[in-house]
Amino acid sequence: MRAFIALELSEEIKEELSRLEAELKKSDADVKWVKPENIHLTIKFLGNIQETTEGNKIEQIKKILDGISSQTKPFGISLFKLGVFPSLDYPRVIWTGIDKNGNAFAEKIAVLIEEKLEMVGFPKEKRPFSAHLTLGRVRSGRNKAELKQKVSSLVVQIKSCTINHATLFQSTLTPRGAIYTPLYTATFKD
Repeated sequence: MRAFIALELSEEIKEELSRLEAELKKSDADVKWVKPENIHLTIKFLGNIQETTEGNKIEQIKKILDGISSQTKPFGISLFKLGVFPSLDYPRVIWTGIDKNGNAFAEKIAVLIEEKLEMVGFPKEKRPFSAHLTLGRVRSGRNKAELKQKVSSLVVQIKSCTINHATLFQSTLTPRGAIYTPLYTATFKD
């Protein structure tokens, strides 16, 4: 089973992300866009989870999420800016960032999850955590100049939401795109 842990976003934030995508699509660049309803803040990509004789990995993940969520209070995040990885001249991923405070809370959760999951056999991520919401992945250089202009000129409307849980998702790849199915939700302590 292919799985990941993420923080889910409000409908208001998803509407703003949808607006941004619609504006960026006007560049007619060769981008595979993420459906706004599928956009989330990924905390940890788990890859393919294999059940072992040592125990049920999904149950171990649920217990880890419950332990972390019992020590975590709900927190707010706000959309911050539009950007690209690795650079505006060589765009591969188009993303929206979140504010400094929300980023700090998300990073704290990500570090705790990394540490706990490593103890049950999941490899630690080599790159540092970078809180971002992926809007699309650039497939070729078609209309790169137009895309660059759109990314540079678009203003992100500040939208906020409260993050009050972490979700374990199953990701099923299909020819029409990934389907994300929530498997477990761990609610933060109020």
